[in-house]
Amino acid sequence: MKLSIVIPAYNEEKRIENTLISYYDYFNRIYSKDFEIFVVINGSNDNTIGVVDKISRQYKQIKYVNVSGKIGKGGAIIEGFKRVNGDLIGFVDADMATVPDAYYDLIVKLKNFDGIVASRWINGAIINRKQPLQRRVASRAFNLLIRILFGINIRDTQCGAKLFSNKAVKSVVNDLGITQWGFDVDLLYLLRKKDFKVIEIPTTWYDQEGSKLKVAKTSWQMFLSMIRLRLIYSRFIFVVKAYDKIHDNFFRK
Repeated sequence: MKLSIVIPAYNEEKRIENTLISYYDYFNRIYSKDFEIFVVINGSNDNTIGVVDKISRQYKQIKYVNVSGKIGKGGAIIEGFKRVNGDLIGFVDADMATVPDAYYDLIVKLKNFDGIVASRWINGAIINRKQPLQRRVASRAFNLLIRILFGINIRDTQCGAKLFSNKAVKSVVNDLGITQWGFDVDLLYLLRKKDFKVIEIPTTWYDQEGSKLKVAKTSWQMFLSMIRLRLIYSRFIFVVKAYDKIHDNFFRK
């Protein structure tokens, strides 16, 4: 059974080498050559591509593509999903917040489900360094909004470690259009609409320093992205289309 892990990378020159080598060493022991780590470099303006290129020359199971322009984390994952073809396809953040053995736990516990989500917010989760209170409150408020708008009973939709069957990924990848804050919810909602079964398990999480996230600004962007996504999947989609048309016309001038 082949495993494909997609890693989106934006300005990760200082952290991604350790992540790639750690993941390679771990999964090479388990899968031998029957796995791949596919990095999607997303509009980086540091030396991420140089670091990844060097490592990919050393390890054949590590591959990458450099996408010009900022397509966002979700856009990078979508690009990766289209390019890999493992029996199991998943993604993980570049910062090693999820260590390899925690990611392998997803594989072990997937069993007969179509997808599995690592969670920091259910009983049994181990958080080795708690996020600031402001981020935790924003996260819980965001999750409540998702439950109200989409009926997704997953407590941690935004955790950057997920795994799915090939069938599940390939059935929705061409329908995914939300590439920034709404990507994970869009993915999980589409899978739910197509009756794929996704479970959530507690994970071990290492909150990493160096986050570029600004809570107040990001919370507002995430709220708007959820409202937009809900409108897209409703009879009021014309509102989004009208807004996009006005927006595009304005910025073309």
